[in-house]
Amino acid sequence: MTLQQVNNDKKSTPVILIGVDFGFPHFDSELEELGMLAETAGLRPVARLTCKRKVPDAALFVGSGKADEIRLLAQTFGAQEVLFDQALSPAQQRNLERHLQMPVNDRTLLILEIFGQRARSHEGKLQVELARLQYLSTRLVRRWSHLERQRGGIGTRGGPGETQIELDRRMINDAIKRTKDRLSKVKKQRATQRRQRERRDTFNVSLVGYTNAGKSTLFNALVKARAYAADQLFATLDTTTRQMYLEGAGASVSLSDTVGFIRDLPHGLVSAFEATLQEAVDADLLLHVVDASNEGWREQIQQVQKVLREIGADGIDQVLIFNKLDAIEAERQPLLLADTFEMDGVQIPRFYVSAGKGLGLDAVRAHLTQVVLQSNERAMPPQGEDELRGLQL
Repeated sequence: MTLQQVNNDKKSTPVILIGVDFGFPHFDSELEELGMLAETAGLRPVARLTCKRKVPDAALFVGSGKADEIRLLAQTFGAQEVLFDQALSPAQQRNLERHLQMPVNDRTLLILEIFGQRARSHEGKLQVELARLQYLSTRLVRRWSHLERQRGGIGTRGGPGETQIELDRRMINDAIKRTKDRLSKVKKQRATQRRQRERRDTFNVSLVGYTNAGKSTLFNALVKARAYAADQLFATLDTTTRQMYLEGAGASVSLSDTVGFIRDLPHGLVSAFEATLQEAVDADLLLHVVDASNEGWREQIQQVQKVLREIGADGIDQVLIFNKLDAIEAERQPLLLADTFEMDGVQIPRFYVSAGKGLGLDAVRAHLTQVVLQSNERAMPPQGEDELRGLQL
């Protein structure tokens, strides 16, 4: 077991971060990302605890002994909530809350909470609401104390809470259906806008990447836009599209900034954000933005590729944009520049930039110009084909 106290004087809910190492290669031993997620959600980590297990405990995830230790730590550091870096089953979450006598949440709910805070557009709010409702629908059984007040009478089936549970389930299912219907209308509107762009034969480029890699900053730098950008996880959720004129190609491309990805992104969020992520699926080229200052950039690339496969965008041509080059120590830069990354045995084009400083962007624009010109050449009929077609008519 590893324990680390965190000193933070912010006036927000104090929480303990828990990570369990099951031997997976992506385990975050420092719980750094979970801490960033917690702070983004307005929580204050006061202690971090990690331990090792072969398999999760069916009842308490970490076992009764570790659960007792967590309860003692919460009392020692004055924590009011416990956050797990892994997803908990409804039963495990319920049992832990009863054992610890305090709220227990997992990585999935934390990400949902952040998405709920960050969503600005009508579509984004609907997408988050759908994912939240789907998450809650699996966590109804005797989770809240008010359910115990509902008791079955003579001749009724089941024990305490069944009437209220069924009522809650029906209300959530109705809300899910209404939200899906409203999202379907928004999806049709997006499809109409997409068809209009296709009629103009616009070359579509989408920015994708791990959250906080600097996609919005790069987007603003390339198209002189004012999309919200900040040094925080999931700074923006809503897709923004602008036209970027490439002088060398004599044409404009459509550039879209999409929501960032993250490790263990809840499947419900991926499904709910299908309309937003469709911009990546329909792109002609993906600019995969990578945080070069993060030592785990290789794993982050793999996590992004995983989500791209899930949404059916893994077959689209990509360009790796290593961002935040100015934030890398001088001794690390030669190692990064000499490194290579291949996908399916093919080396992906790579560029090194600092979107915040405006460094290396000319090379990116030059590459986009070359790609667009090559695309136009492939789209043009062979010389003389139009005249031959006219003679045949």
